[in-house]
Amino acid sequence: MKKIRVGVIGVGYLGKFHAEKYSCMQDAQLVGVVDIDKSRAENVAAALGTCALTDYRELFGNVDAVSVVVPTDAHFTVGAAFLNHDVDVLIEKPMTTTLEQADELIKIAKSNHRILQIGHLERFNPAVIALKDIVHHPMFIEAHRLSIFKDRSTDVSVVLDLMIHDIDIIMNVVKSEIKSIHAAGVPVICEHADIANVRLEFESGCVANVTASRISIKNQRKIRFFQKDTYVSVDFAGREITIIRRVEDHVGGVIPGMDIQQLSFSEADALEDELASFIEAVCVRKIPVVSGHAGRKALEVALSIMEQINAAIGRLGNSVPE
Repeated sequence: MKKIRVGVIGVGYLGKFHAEKYSCMQDAQLVGVVDIDKSRAENVAAALGTCALTDYRELFGNVDAVSVVVPTDAHFTVGAAFLNHDVDVLIEKPMTTTLEQADELIKIAKSNHRILQIGHLERFNPAVIALKDIVHHPMFIEAHRLSIFKDRSTDVSVVLDLMIHDIDIIMNVVKSEIKSIHAAGVPVICEHADIANVRLEFESGCVANVTASRISIKNQRKIRFFQKDTYVSVDFAGREITIIRRVEDHVGGVIPGMDIQQLSFSEADALEDELASFIEAVCVRKIPVVSGHAGRKALEVALSIMEQINAAIGRLGNSVPE
């Protein structure tokens, strides 16, 4: 089978890993890497035996697919350019800065019969994949995603940086329209909100309470699902799921009448699986695991949360005594 010619646009912290994964794939050929920082592009290209470029337009006609790993405000411009040149595109999350841009990307991809995948990495975490056979009708969800501060992705709020992962996971599990959103958050170190909390109420009756912080003293990625007779706790980092089920004839144990089951998953490379899934979608021309429409839905909720937070921050700023 002919190898898919691939390029990576933006080889900073995350883009470099995209390039490394593609360079080792049997079904892909890393044609080149692009970065406005010439020395960075050259260093990555030299390590991987590929071509270094500073202008992404030089890849037009030379690639079948690309990963777009540039700052969020450039996602639309770069993504649209490749889609319009008949190139399949994987864009890191969040897919764009506005819903109008997201809609336009989806429209361009459809009109040009191109694959558009959004980089919601947690969808490829083995613990998340296992949820589809465990969680069916959740009534309450609680998620915490806390991160030690890192001086990257500060061009967007913690909602678009971290919380959007859990928004995407929750919406994919609940599969119901959102009825109401109640959000709060504040900037502490950066210009944008560094910590945020939101209560999502779904038409199904499910309620999700989601917290994200990028100024924590420890890393934590956990989510808990409560449904009739079952409690499910997921540790993303530890790749573990704890399931507590009500069993009528169950005796003894830590909790009487409840059976406790713990599932552990072997270490996996979610990014490698994500990129391999993208290459497969390109090869067989199928809808990707995280489509443009899925990315747009998560973005819509994230932007609504940010709108509430920014409005509250504005009111707080105006109330400070002179």
